[in-house]
Amino acid sequence: MANTKDNLSEAFAGESQANRKYTFFAEKADAAGNKQVARLFRAAAEAETVHARNHLKVLGEIKTDKANLNAAVGGESYEFTEMYPGFIDVAKKEGSQDAVHSFDMANRVEKIHHGLFKTALADLEAGRKPRETVYYVCQVCGNTVAGEPPDICPICGSPRSKFKKVD
Repeated sequence: MANTKDNLSEAFAGESQANRKYTFFAEKADAAGNKQVARLFRAAAEAETVHARNHLKVLGEIKTDKANLNAAVGGESYEFTEMYPGFIDVAKKEGSQDAVHSFDMANRVEKIHHGLFKTALADLEAGRKPRETVYYVCQVCGNTVAGEPPDICPICGSPRSKFKKVD
């Protein structure tokens, strides 16, 4: 039998997925020249973000920076040590090379995220303010780098121009 906490968790997941889907649908509509459709998808995506945030707040999952970093370290660790390796094995057995490639890129990047979160957490735990830096994210594989992006992405081989600055 479902309870409110389970329902909030399910609603958070659904709203989060809807946000991402609508964001990607908006990119497609923009590329097709359907600006109003893209605008509608972006508006709905923003609303889904509000819903997801509200559900996560009610769940009590937005905590201190240290607690949030600990949660991120744990989540990223699970993804690159258990989740993605299992997904990769299944995709290989089923002969889905596109899925293997997608899972492998994500897996490699999740390990990078894990390290970045661990470094930030260690700084906070030591009473240090994390070093000021900008991040760049490869728009092909998600590789995330602190500071300047590489000339060639070591994960997917994309050129520097594929990295997007994140402040």
